[in-house]
Amino acid sequence: MTGGLGSLDLAPAGERPDLLADPVAAVVETLPDAQVAPIDPDLADTAALCEAYDVALDISANCVVVTGRRAGVERHAACVVLATTLADVNGLVRRRLDARKASFAAVDFVVEVTGMEYGGITPVGLPADWMLLVDAAVANTDVVVIGSGLRRSKIAVPGAVLAKLPGAEVVDGLGRPVQ
Repeated sequence: MTGGLGSLDLAPAGERPDLLADPVAAVVETLPDAQVAPIDPDLADTAALCEAYDVALDISANCVVVTGRRAGVERHAACVVLATTLADVNGLVRRRLDARKASFAAVDFVVEVTGMEYGGITPVGLPADWMLLVDAAVANTDVVVIGSGLRRSKIAVPGAVLAKLPGAEVVDGLGRPVQ
């Protein structure tokens, strides 16, 4: 894999389970061409990572978890969008969750339920009952850099692989340009 990956020291993800959160390691070998790279955990946030490792923003993807509520019932959706965009939480995501109100899920909840670290949340290995929305721009990207479940590493994988994760739904317009 090449093209915007900068100075990431990539290795086949299946060979480095030490760089993956347990739920991610449990499924990463089923992902074609998945690679993982160690990073400085203090640089896990997208902007810092891209600057320090010369990774292109347009191949970096963020996974945010949204909680929607209606009539006392909570539903959760993981949304994968390119770093050059923001998830349309109050529009498209709220409607997909069939919720009156939607907001970013509480960090403590997400960390506890996923078994992943904040700053490393990834669409790989999420709870099966969560909705997984992947922006069409992510699915159409040759390679995207995503979290590994840990702050100390990142995964690089073809965007089409994310679109084929169990329960994934590719959605046009999920990511809106940053204003």
